[in-house]
Parts: sequence; structure tokens; C-alpha cells
Amino acid sequence: MAAPPDNDVLWARGLHYSYGGSPALQGVSLGVRAGEIVSVTGPRGSGKTTLLSCLSGQLTPHNGEIWFNSVPMHTLGRTSRERLRRDRFGWVGSEPQLIPELTAWENTALPLLLCGAGHRAARKAAVEWLDRLDVGDCARKRPGALLQSERQRVAIARALAPAPAILFADEPTAPLHQTERAQVLRTLTTAARSHNITVVLTTHEPAVMLPKVTPHDPDAADAAGPTLADRNLTLVDGRLNGLVSPGPGQANNDGADENGGADGKGMAAGDDDSDGEDSKGAACSLSV
Repeated sequence: MAAPPDNDVLWARGLHYSYGGSPALQGVSLGVRAGEIVSVTGPRGSGKTTLLSCLSGQLTPHNGEIWFNSVPMHTLGRTSRERLRRDRFGWVGSEPQLIPELTAWENTALPLLLCGAGHRAARKAAVEWLDRLDVGDCARKRPGALLQSERQRVAIARALAPAPAILFADEPTAPLHQTERAQVLRTLTTAARSHNITVVLTTHEPAVMLPKVTPHDPDAADAAGPTLADRNLTLVDGRLNGLVSPGPGQANNDGADENGGADGKGMAAGDDDSDGEDSKGAACSLSV
């Protein structure tokens, strides 16, 4: 088992996953650097949700490797994966899934409180994140009194408040109107960049992501506008960019992975309940 590149906070190679014999991921490999924002686009059914679920530890790939900060997630037991998700990852889905009995700030503060933060500190952090996401005036309202776009911003604030190492966002703008989608994505990515939070997000509408501009070309940047993601990847039929990487244990003749840029060899099997303590930090997040 080869360790991933040192500059990748998240690294995967040769991921395969199937549902009842129907392949959802077919040899997906990728690497994500700390602080980077990566978008994965593709039509519905292309495997985007499965990919994020594997990368975030919610699913264990049937074959392949996933590393987070040099910790092999694919060898961790269920308890250790759940601890890693709780402590280091944030999750935003296409539906906010807020607790209806709690106000916006209480929903946002909940993961902090569950991790032992004091009530005053948790409330202060929650209100600050709601303000950053332009829903500070909704802090004392319950979800039922909010617009769909406001509820989604509260969900994003809840995911970002514990300062996760990585935020996974699975089609976070899917239920929104077209005019709201780019605005919510821009708010999410801006907030993440300002706090150096790595983001991996999916969308089935490539038009939501602004075009990538040529580096070191300010004129092109001004013409196209700022890009939301550092890299845009395409997933089609479970294959990143339409290609299949070498399977576990297979050599790649040219020495470079053509399916996402991750470089490594083989797969380590096993599901021992290693505690993965080296991967933990002070951040604590809640995936819902």
C-alpha cells in the first residue's frame, strides 16, 4: 500500500462500488489539496452521491483506497469512520434536514453543543456563521418560517460552524430556484475559502459553476468573472471524465492516473477497528 501525496488532504484511488450488481463507481481516482474547492458535475445517476458518500466515510468502497491526512479510511472500522466524520467532516445535502423544533441558531449550534462546546460559545459561533451566510436575521426563527433558500443557508452554516477539515456538499442547490443557485453556491464557497475549509461538492447542472479562467490572466478573469471552484471534474456512468483507472493492484503503464490525478498503488483490505486517532483534530462536525 503506497501512501498518498503529502499535499493531498483527501486522496482516493480505484474506487469501485455497486448496488445489487449495478456499478455506481468504476475505478474513480482523485486527489484534493487542503483548502481546495473541487466540483464534480454530471447527470443524475452518474454516481456523484455515491462518490461523496464513499469519500466522507458513509459508505465503504467495495474496492479501492481512500486516505484522509495520510490515514487509510478504507481500513477503518465503522466506529472509527463515524468518529472521523463527526470530528473532521461536514455534510450538506440537497435537503436541509433541520430540526423543526429548534430555531436557526439552535440548529447551527447543535454540532458544537454535541461536541462539548459551552452554550454561550456555541451560540456566538452559530450567530456569526448565520451572519456570514446572510441569514443572521433568521437566527430566532424556526425552519417552518423560513424560505427554502434560507433553510439551505442555515444547513450550510451548521456544517461550517465546527470548522471541519472538509465540507462535502451533495447537490446543495438542487431544490432552489435557478436565480438562487449561483448565489447560494457563491456564499458557500466564499465562506469556506475565508476559513481555509476544503470543499468537495456535486451538482447535476454544470451551468451553476462559472467557467474556469486562465491562470495569471487578469483580463480573462475580469471577463469571465471569478470562478467558484478551483477544479471542475465530470462523472459519467461512474467514471471520472469518462475514463476508468486501473483496478486495485493493477499497474498504470504511464505511471500517472488518468482518472483524477491521484497517484498510488494497490489496495489494503481489512476492516479492523483502528481508532484513527492521528486523523483527529479539534474540529467537530455533524453530518445529517
